[in-house]
Parts: sequence; structure tokens; C-alpha cells
Amino acid sequence: MLKKVFPILFILIFGLSACQPTAQNPESSEGSRELTIMTHDSFSISAELVSKYEAEHQVKLTFIQGGDAGSALNRLVLTSGENKQPEADILYGLDNTFLSRGLEQDLFEPYEAKNLEAIPDNFKLDPENRVTPIDFGDVCINYDKAWFADNQLELPSSLKDLANPMYRDLLVVENPATSSPGLSFLMASIAEFGETGYLDFWQSLKDNGLTVVADWETAYYTNFSGSSGKGPQPLVVSYASSPAAELIYAETELAESPTASLVAPGMCWRQIEFAGILKNTPNRDLAEDFIDFLLSREFQEDMPMQMFVYPVLPEASLPEGFVRGSQIPESVATLDSALIAEQRDLWVNDWTNLILK
Repeated sequence: MLKKVFPILFILIFGLSACQPTAQNPESSEGSRELTIMTHDSFSISAELVSKYEAEHQVKLTFIQGGDAGSALNRLVLTSGENKQPEADILYGLDNTFLSRGLEQDLFEPYEAKNLEAIPDNFKLDPENRVTPIDFGDVCINYDKAWFADNQLELPSSLKDLANPMYRDLLVVENPATSSPGLSFLMASIAEFGETGYLDFWQSLKDNGLTVVADWETAYYTNFSGSSGKGPQPLVVSYASSPAAELIYAETELAESPTASLVAPGMCWRQIEFAGILKNTPNRDLAEDFIDFLLSREFQEDMPMQMFVYPVLPEASLPEGFVRGSQIPESVATLDSALIAEQRDLWVNDWTNLILK
């Protein structure tokens, strides 16, 4: 998901190069058991919280960066299997676009977290509790306020508008084959235009000067004009919480964020992230404790400023700047999870053949 802090701190915790917490408490690391968590590269947690958890549970936490959410899943698929001890004890960051694949590969052991009953049912996508919902964020198009004001150009109000010649060369997106937000945006387009119409939409974007890059970090920090990169495109696929980060981590205090999100119906995709205990872990008891911790109010309230995602725990409070700078769409695009499981690889392959070849 979305994580980066401006200008240098943001790089550590907000995007695809986000730091992995390896802080250790000297009192807890010596002689402690070790719990290994594989995450996507955007995962972050405050060092103080890591140290506190290690001391309280007499465990050493080790975090492994697995790349993007899809890359982390692929890595575990290749290294896990019958009677194999997994590379990690827990996977954090499997999202709803890749969920069906993770479940089909039979990677996870069921576990009902202690606080699960407090989580709204719309986040619980696996009735067997093989994975636990932890956070969510909305993938939307972000825009550079100043650019649109200076050019006196009205904003797009739908995905279809993006093909209008007035927006030629203005949009940068991430490759859905290599990027989680890129895949989310592809799903939003399929939800909006259907399986028979989404490629026509993408062809119209290509004809209108669409720019495609490999990952979120490149799109947001090299191509987007509204970020510190000052690139050529004033429209970028990012998150509805990206403007909050721009506001909170601005070099000088701002009254409002310099960027905002397009949140009209059909323009955003809700990305839900899960954590799961990997099969054959020798540390099942430690893994259960950590899953419980991920749903604790303490961790859920740490996430917004660390990863710029929303907690799934309703009672978790949000920082004022996060609330003021981010937007929650009234409605988001959705697709049936079974349809995603059946068609995802075909959709990505057809997209690749159309846009990149």
C-alpha cells in the first residue's frame, strides 16, 4: 500500500522502498525465540512498538521484505509446500486482488484472532479465517491541485473522462503485472466497463498518451507533478490517503494538501490487506500472539502514520492530519472474488498484450 515520508523520511515508510523494522530490545533478544514475518516492501511499524512487543513476549521479531504483495506471495508459493518449513511464520500484506491465489495454494493455517469479532464483516473475506483482515486503503487517481488551477482545466469526473483529448499525456499508471495499486486500478476499470469493455477503455487511454511505469514509487516520485518529484503528469494512480501524507510531511506547514483524489463512483478500488499464519511453522503459538497483536488497538492506531492505511478496527482513532488530508469514497468499485480468482491472470495478460506490446 501507500507509504512514503517527505522528502527522505517519506521514502523510508511510505512506498515500495519502505523500511523494515528490525529494532531489538537487548533485554528480550538474547535467549528469545524468533518470529519471522514476511511483508510487502511498504510495511512499517514504529521501532518503539517493536521493542515493546519483543520485551513483553520474550521474542525477537524479524521482518523479511518480499517485494510487492504479489511478489511476496509468489516467493512463498515457490518455497513452501508439503512438509516444508516455510521461509517465514507469517505473511503480512496479501490483498484482496491476490487473496484467492493465496488461499488456492493452501499456504495458511486457520486461526480466529481474539479481536476478530470486533471487525466489520465486510472485511472478512475468508470464512475459514485462514487470513485475518488488518488494514484497508482506497486506490484512486490523485491530482496536482496547482497544475489544474494554473491550466484552468476541469477535473475528470469518471474513468471514461480520462480518454478525453483535454487530458492527453496527463495520466501515469502502474503496470498491473508488477504493482499492487496498478492491479487494483485495472480491477476498477473491469468493474466499471465489464469484461467485454475494459480493453476498449485501455485502448482509448493508450491513444490518449497514457504513461505506464513498473511501480508506485516511480509513478508517484518521478512522474507525478504533485509530489516532490515534480514530474510531467498531474494525474497518478495512488491512494486516497496520499494527500494526507503530502500535508503531514510537507517541509513547511500547509493549510491543506497540495494534492487530492478523484473519488467519484467507480473511480476507486478498495484494497484490503490480510495477514496469515503459514503452514508448517514451528512457532504456531508465537504466530497466533502476533496476529492478535495486529488487531490490537495499539497496532491499529500505529498504522495510519506508519503506512498511511486505515485500520479495520472501528474503535481505533485516527490522527487529525490523516483525517483532514485523506478522503474516503462514498462507493468503491468491486468484483466478485471468485471471478477475480478465475480471470485475474487472463485480464493481466490481455492488458499486457494490448498496452505494452
